[in-house]
Amino acid sequence: CAWSIERPPGDTAGCTFCHTSSEERCSTCHQRHQFDPKVARHAEQCKTCHWGKDHRDWEAYDIGLHGVVYQVNKWDPKQFDWTKKLADADYVGPTCQYCHMRGGHHNVQRFGTVYTSMGMSMADRGAPIWKEKRDRWASVCDDCHSPRFARENLQALDEAVKDAGLKYRETFQIAADLVKDGVADPMPKDLAADWSGQHVWSLKIGAYHDDPAFGGKAGESGEFRMSNCTDIERLCFESVGYFQTYIYKGMAHGSWNDATYSDGSFGMDRWLVNVKQDASQARRLIALEKKVGMTWVPENFWKTGEWLDQLTGAYIVKNHPGKTIFDLCPDPGWLDTHHAPAEEV
Repeated sequence: CAWSIERPPGDTAGCTFCHTSSEERCSTCHQRHQFDPKVARHAEQCKTCHWGKDHRDWEAYDIGLHGVVYQVNKWDPKQFDWTKKLADADYVGPTCQYCHMRGGHHNVQRFGTVYTSMGMSMADRGAPIWKEKRDRWASVCDDCHSPRFARENLQALDEAVKDAGLKYRETFQIAADLVKDGVADPMPKDLAADWSGQHVWSLKIGAYHDDPAFGGKAGESGEFRMSNCTDIERLCFESVGYFQTYIYKGMAHGSWNDATYSDGSFGMDRWLVNVKQDASQARRLIALEKKVGMTWVPENFWKTGEWLDQLTGAYIVKNHPGKTIFDLCPDPGWLDTHHAPAEEV
């Protein structure tokens, strides 16, 4: 993720170990010193990379219904015969590999939950464009459950995401109003450049806005920040990137606790209240400043600093004035999300 890779290498060791050293290598799952398919069929093989705040796969599986069945029975060869090929396996419960690599198919994205049709986006998940993927996704459940059961759980996931979307929109709107009203501390122009070398507000993602209050021109897009931004922006980011992730990952993996209590829907509630409270305090404070005739200017530490100067945005501004990463790399392959053929995805 670009908002991570903008940071110094020491900050992102956990990212690079997976996304550069291990990603898309056979030995990541099969283990270099064994390379035994029996090892690769265990759910724990996915655990090293697929866990954490913004991709909470292992936690959702492990404490969900399927994960508990797996943990209790994985030592019993009658329940989990790891010598069988994945296509022939008759497990008492599904592993990560059984669902996401059904039949031994190695394109995990075919049954992923990160796409618009399954999780985060506010798109209509019932639209015809998503039907094939959703049908395929539900068909995996049919191996052990009835088609009705699979469809009802998919609908439950949809409803949970829709509810999360209400909080998502309200949280972001409160933050956007602060920026448009000149109340945010600081404004985009007062910050060090984002990872792309721009000063567009970090929550205006996508080329669809033309309000100069957000720091961009028509057609320009903001880029998420995880560092050097207002606390409200960070709360908005975490509300979606973390708590909404818990919700849809939890619902997709049968982990109701993750989707609700463990910082899922309850977490989004709390972050929305925090944003409301911070916004209220900011508006009261600026009203007092105006009343006493105080003109506040953001401190310089928002624009520069020993650590901030190590970010890619600072490098671009210094070495390529007036340019952004999109000018320097107009067609960067590392930003391309369409690696697999459409029929595979």
